[in-house]
Amino acid sequence: MVSKSVAREPVRRNARSNRARILAAARQELGRNPEVTLEEIARAAGVVRRTLFGHFPGRAALVEALAEEASAALRDAVASRPDVTEPPENALARLVLAIWPVGDRYRLLLALARQDLGPERVSEVLSPARAEAAAILERGQDAGAFHAQLPPAVLNAGLEALILSLLESVNAGAWEDDGSGTAVATLIAAGVPQDRATGIAEAVAAEVRAAAAGG
Repeated sequence: MVSKSVAREPVRRNARSNRARILAAARQELGRNPEVTLEEIARAAGVVRRTLFGHFPGRAALVEALAEEASAALRDAVASRPDVTEPPENALARLVLAIWPVGDRYRLLLALARQDLGPERVSEVLSPARAEAAAILERGQDAGAFHAQLPPAVLNAGLEALILSLLESVNAGAWEDDGSGTAVATLIAAGVPQDRATGIAEAVAAEVRAAAAGG
């Protein structure tokens, strides 16, 4: 006789699959249009409206789930904090390359800040990445590796805007990048000479690829 727990497992798997599809569709559709309706998200996910509401009783619940997902992804991206003895230029390139794969989530959160999450919640979610970047920039300015015309927090905000703009260009098909080009541009914007920035980004990207292949 099949136990109730075994019999319920396909239902649970289906529920988990539906939830993942809804979140993936929501990321995509809200990224395109923050005004998209829940009905449109359900259609994009290939589920009926009732199924979506079974997982998320309203827009606020869905958006908060996306925020939690983004928070976890960003925490994972910056979890391997670089050794403080690593040159700040290398550390900044490594951070950009770590964040790049979850850049769409980063961009989505900022878009949703205007009407859904609010700036305080978005800042809370993004704080690990922003704090890591600010610490690297401050260390780099102290070492003379980055220009010091701007305070670290202001420079950090400018570099964040640059990264998001480059991500938008990739999404629009105007440019192709795996994160390496963005790392070079970020280093240059921080004050690193172009040739040195290119060499650092290429070296760090090779290290990241080797670590991923070894893992």
